Amino acid sequence: MNNNIGSNLKLLRNANAFTQEQVSSFLGIKRSTYSNYESGDRDAPLAVLEKVADLFGCELSLLFEEDQNVLENMLTCAFRVDNLTGTDLKEIASFKSVVKNYLKLNQLLKK
Repeated sequence: MNNNIGSNLKLLRNANAFTQEQVSSFLGIKRSTYSNYESGDRDAPLAVLEKVADLFGCELSLLFEEDQNVLENMLTCAFRVDNLTGTDLKEIASFKSVVKNYLKLNQLLKK
């Protein structure tokens, strides 16, 4: 696996103040499996990367980003809330997906 993916997963998770347990529960996988994705010991399937990109409110391509400046500029969309439930995480992912699509649409309309 591209080591950037694991590092980026961890950076985005920490920026959103999520635990590995919360993210893995949202993804429907074991925490140890998610931990292996972050450490680069295991490749994350595309479906998992797509779902986690929605949770973090970013484009899938950002998970592969090598330039840390690009990644850190994206972190303005991070939520920081305590005691989130699985339902809360699903709602956050849905909201971030709507915002992401709205921003993409605005960019297309400006062209």
